[in-house]
Order: sequence, then structure tokens, then C-alpha cells
Amino acid sequence: MSLKNKVAIVTGGSSGIGRAIVLELARRGANVALDYHSHSDAADAVAKEAQTSGSRVIGLKADVGKLDELRSLFATIIKELGRVDILVNNAGIETRSSLLETSEEQYDKVLAVNLKSAFFATQFAARQMIEHGGGGRIINISSVHEDWPMPGNTPYCLSKGGMRMLTRTAGVELAPHNILVTGVGPGAVETPINESTMRNPDLLQKLNKAIPLGRMAKPEEIASLVGYLADEGATYLTATTIFADGGIMQGSPGL
Repeated sequence: MSLKNKVAIVTGGSSGIGRAIVLELARRGANVALDYHSHSDAADAVAKEAQTSGSRVIGLKADVGKLDELRSLFATIIKELGRVDILVNNAGIETRSSLLETSEEQYDKVLAVNLKSAFFATQFAARQMIEHGGGGRIINISSVHEDWPMPGNTPYCLSKGGMRMLTRTAGVELAPHNILVTGVGPGAVETPINESTMRNPDLLQKLNKAIPLGRMAKPEEIASLVGYLADEGATYLTATTIFADGGIMQGSPGL
């Protein structure tokens, strides 16, 4: 319960990695606000499950890619929970479109949800953390694709590459305020975004063969790392990304 009395925000917290992070932070004692864009029933279910840990957990609807809604989200959280100690920028989408195929609409949507929301949520949270004093933690859920190209998913890769530099630059700028900014770069994870691969035995076998550990990650494994970064053990980590990818980025055909 080392996060007891801390307040955390998790964007995109109603499913997948976000859901697991909400449960992990609540288990560690934090009060949690989970943002969701749709499926209020799923958000309510996550909040109800997380509350069994004894923490206060609330679900709030907002399209974090829209600045007015993001600003309103923070105002509501501060009104309801008093402050923000931990921000987890988790919300993310992809179009699985290439450079030649991507429309302006697709580009704008992916960059707004994945990067613009993380930038301004970091700004809003940091301003509040500085005002209240005591520092804070900002954790960006990025991807191996912040550093590792994925042809056919170009806007997503661009957004995660931007998140990489957000983590590094904000980490340096905010260090004097004891606000630690870190990134988590998952590889393949068993979440709805990878459902088409998991449903296809041939694709799943191909993917697992490319991962040195031989399997996709569980959402709980990523959440455990986020919990560590939010907690007391990670006091000297900032401006860097930790990759949790089962070794896939280091894979080699053995040439």
C-alpha cells in the first residue's frame, strides 16, 4: 500500500493495458481516475473491480485528443480527488495504414489521441504538481515502435516516436521539480488492439516465433512495471524508456 493517499490518472483505462494499470495502482493503494472514450459499462466494471482494493476509483468520459475535454477532465479530477500525483498517458489508437495510404483525417486522429493528449496531459499534470509541491510521476505508455519501424503503421510509429522525445525532454525540464517522467515500451501484448493476430493461428505462431521469450505479454506484466515506476523504488529513473518486449527488438535471424 505504498501509494496510499496518492492520486493517479490513467487515460484509456477501461480496457487492455489501461485496465490492468488501474487495477495495479489501486492495489498499491492509490486513488485512481480512469478516463474512457466509450463503453461506460466497461469503465464502470473496471472501477468496481479496482475498488475491492479499498481505493477510491472513478470513471470519467473524455476524448483526450480534444484539448477542451482533456482540460475539463483534469478539472473534474482535481475537484473530486484533490490533486494529481501520478499521470499515466496510456490512451492510444492506430490505423494500420502506410505512408502512401494514410489520409489527413487518419493522421490527425492518431496524432491527437496518442501524442497531443500526452503532451498536454503532461503539461496540465506538471503545473498542478508544481503548484502543490512534492513532485510526481508521469509515465508514458509508448511502444517498441517509438524506436523500431513498423511498415504499414506509419502514423502510429510517428506518434510513439514523438512520445519518446516527450519523455526525454519533459524529464529533463521537470527534473528540478522532482517530477520524474518515464516511458514504458511494450512489445506485443494480449489486448484488443492485437485481437486479429491472436485469432489467426498462423499469424500468432509467426509472432511468437519472433519473440525470444516465445509469447505475447499479459497486460498485467506491463502494469506491474508501471506500478514499479509509480512507486518508491523508482526514485532515480527519469527521461528514459524501459522496453518490456520479451526481447523482440533484439531478435536476429542469425546471419
